[in-house]
Amino acid sequence: MMENLPFDASHPAVRDYLTLIRLQVLTPLSLLINIATVMVCEFMLEPNIETISTLYPSSITPRPSMISVYIVAIYILQVGYCLLLVFSRNPDAKRALVKGCGFPLMLSNWVMALWAISWILQAFLLSTICLGVLLVLLLYANIVLLIYHEPSTKRPLELAFIHAPLRAFMVLPLGVMFPYSLFITLGKTWSPGEPQHYDRGQWSGFVAMLVINLFSILVIAIRRDIVWCVAATWICASIWSLKPKPYIVTVVVVAFTVLHPAALIASTLWGWLRGRRRTGPIALPPDEEGRPNGVPDGERPAREVDAEAIWG
Repeated sequence: MMENLPFDASHPAVRDYLTLIRLQVLTPLSLLINIATVMVCEFMLEPNIETISTLYPSSITPRPSMISVYIVAIYILQVGYCLLLVFSRNPDAKRALVKGCGFPLMLSNWVMALWAISWILQAFLLSTICLGVLLVLLLYANIVLLIYHEPSTKRPLELAFIHAPLRAFMVLPLGVMFPYSLFITLGKTWSPGEPQHYDRGQWSGFVAMLVINLFSILVIAIRRDIVWCVAATWICASIWSLKPKPYIVTVVVVAFTVLHPAALIASTLWGWLRGRRRTGPIALPPDEEGRPNGVPDGERPAREVDAEAIWG
């Protein structure tokens, strides 16, 4: 079939073009499946996604309403991503989409739809596996995207609709969804009718939140990543805003709610000060009026010698 085509399908440019066509069809379809599955599992089934969260409280359970707002924001950014995928004429952006984040993001939408189904079925082992696969896919997509298409403020649309949705999507399973599902799988929860047992798994929650947020603050400080900062801060707020929580977990997430923006501001100021230090004051050559006639540049003029002072 491919041999009868009037062009060479093995040519790299033709292959990239065909890959782009596939992504322009499959990516919006995967997003639509993701949105439809999550909405059906949230609004049409019982127990729904939010109810399952209330049935299995843990030391790191987030507030469901805040996570819902976060997911809606990801969907909105992905709609912009799909529009950019179809209408962009920038060859660098197309190269990044084809060789970088295109297929991992498309697969991530399918995996998240599968996670929603496994969550309402309370198949928490399958849910944890899905979230682990989702995290690996998005981590790979973000790393490859940084290699092929580094973010730049000179391309604001690509920054907003390629880098931002991928970064925000990755921080969600990294920051709370994967560890929370793992906690349920390992039995580190308590009964919703026994809030006095809320300290169950508190040290595991403390270590998980500390390690995850230390990694986040390093990324924020080194890369000055605004999207990661906003996402990590929002997730920390969603965790401490739901009560009851062990004291040590609350202290960690409240502290990082403040530290993430502080690290971003401090890193930005440090970069600004270093830039000013490199471009310091420029030394100007001496004025022509102050140089004696006939004296070459860089030489000192001869002094008059008092013979009487030398010989006495």
